[in-house]
Amino acid sequence: MRPLAVLAALLGGVPGESAAALADGPRELVYDVKHSVFGDIGTYSNVIEASGAVITIKTAAHFLVKALGVGLHREDAQRVEQWQGDRLVFFHGVTTKNGETTEIKGQASGDNFVIDSPLGTIVAPGSIKPANPWSTRSLESTTMMRVDTGKVEQVKISGGGETNVNVDGANTTAKEYQITGSTKYKIWFDQHGVPVMFVVDDDSGEITFTLKK
Repeated sequence: MRPLAVLAALLGGVPGESAAALADGPRELVYDVKHSVFGDIGTYSNVIEASGAVITIKTAAHFLVKALGVGLHREDAQRVEQWQGDRLVFFHGVTTKNGETTEIKGQASGDNFVIDSPLGTIVAPGSIKPANPWSTRSLESTTMMRVDTGKVEQVKISGGGETNVNVDGANTTAKEYQITGSTKYKIWFDQHGVPVMFVVDDDSGEITFTLKK
């Protein structure tokens, strides 16, 4: 299984008043994670902090997939992103899947973003965005970096229509976007630009991330 860490490929929001709220301290978005076949499998969180012009996102992911009480897949990740305006300028991530650890490093360099991973060194466009939901600005690029492998791929972004989605038992008005690449994603942002839910559709089934706080 390659589930999660694909993860969440995508975006979330801190525009408008949400950005202003960061001035009062870090903001934490915590998600319950459910697999369409295996049920509840863990949690995913983004802690967002602002310091001057730099926004730092600290991500933690903890997944355990079981069937009939037997562990099939364990995945844990710790990642740090730094953004200046709409640009990703730094990335460091460590993902451990079933005991095997992968480290990804990335740094802005001129008009490019240089990624070092087990795949080698990749020189990507400076407009690249990581597959992690924290801000709607992640929708502004069609070049995406997979946060668990460092792989770079071209994606198509569509949607943006208003709909209603059930979040923790409450009917929430949100805008729905689709991101299509080697994996398909859906993301819902509420009226404040907060990513209240996102779905990763990979070869093991649908993985749904639902905001709980």
